[in-house]
Amino acid sequence: MTMADLGTEALRTHVAAQLQRARDRSVALTDAVDDDDLVRQHSKLMSPLVWDLAHIGNQEELWLVRDVGAREPVRHDIDDIYDAFQHPRADRPALPMLSPAQARAYVREVRDKVFDILDTSPLEGRRLVTDGFAFGMIVQHEQQHDETMLATHQLRAGAPVLHAPPPPPGRPLAAPEVLVPAGPFTMGTDVDPWALDNERPSHDVHVDAYFIDTAPVTNEAYAEFMAAGGYDDQRWWSAEGWAYRHKADLTAPRFWVRSADSGGHRWLRDKFGVVEPIPPDEPVVHVCFYEARAYAAWAGKRLPTEPEWEKAARFDPATGRSRRFPWGDEDPGPEHANLGQRHLSPAPVGAYPAGVSASGVHQLVGDVWEWLDADFQGYPGFQAFPYREYSEVFFGGDYKMLRGGSFGTDPAACRATFRNWDHPIRRQIFAGFRCARDASPAELA
Repeated sequence: MTMADLGTEALRTHVAAQLQRARDRSVALTDAVDDDDLVRQHSKLMSPLVWDLAHIGNQEELWLVRDVGAREPVRHDIDDIYDAFQHPRADRPALPMLSPAQARAYVREVRDKVFDILDTSPLEGRRLVTDGFAFGMIVQHEQQHDETMLATHQLRAGAPVLHAPPPPPGRPLAAPEVLVPAGPFTMGTDVDPWALDNERPSHDVHVDAYFIDTAPVTNEAYAEFMAAGGYDDQRWWSAEGWAYRHKADLTAPRFWVRSADSGGHRWLRDKFGVVEPIPPDEPVVHVCFYEARAYAAWAGKRLPTEPEWEKAARFDPATGRSRRFPWGDEDPGPEHANLGQRHLSPAPVGAYPAGVSASGVHQLVGDVWEWLDADFQGYPGFQAFPYREYSEVFFGGDYKMLRGGSFGTDPAACRATFRNWDHPIRRQIFAGFRCARDASPAELA
């Protein structure tokens, strides 16, 4: 049974549980540090944690209290402060933000009203409320900001405050890459009730035959690129990438640090305040688009296109249909993918055999967002809903696509149709990649 099959009362129960789960995570991420840490800007790339918390409440108030519930504003005087389009992240510490105590009280008051509204909403009628879409949009918004706050935790200095068990061990894979035959498949969705506007509408896309890596590129493989002088060889870099590599002095993934006791010859990583050896079989993380593309060129491959990634993740050749997730239509469980901050790092390659796609590709969902060689654009027939600022205003910029989610992405904000995007220079996000290549006529014969 999918969410679309639930009756009204069961849907209300499901929505309430999703709202509470998101809030529990927001509280854990903000309660983990003291008030000084909450109001401090740990990087100009990120907001203070307390800004994110109050922004979560403000978006919830705007859409669920004022719009869906038609209630009086809770705090109309703070709308401008928490409008992400009005204030770049670097400028937010200078705003008259709510204090930690005020922010916590505000989000509690908003949530109390939202639960009251949920109890009486018919969850049908106008498009915004049908199947609980507005509530689902807010759940996803909060979980997206929770992942952003998790990235802020990675950037903060000081003793570790987040803890989680290690991911499951990896397993050997049958082959390093998989052939996906040529043919059409259905990309995007018209039927997922909580899918966002840029995932719609569904449309058929023909994809030529190609090979795609069975798993994301690992730390060990990426270290080979580094040892081969990959960061110093202009042949592997685009003009823009080479210029940025020098401007930012890129020499390794972000948060890799040289070991002092090895004379600087061995790399360690700083993971949420813990400096540790780099697991060779985990997917590499915290690399930008330019680094990913340079590695792919060095390896004699390229980054996947967006249709190639989605076909590998969704298309089932046995039925000719596109699945909601690589393993099928059921929601992710802990056996399928590394999602939801259950662990604080990617899992080793092969750790989730139950999550393999019909094409035989592993770990397409969870672990690391995957950079694609694709710009962010709307699908044919795109219609902004419920507001242009979620997707449309970003079309046509320098944004590159990211697909699949990371270990910090919640299942509520991750589907095989879900689309993420960011500037190609970003490295603080939990992003890695896998490679693809064209299939030659001889290989197809």
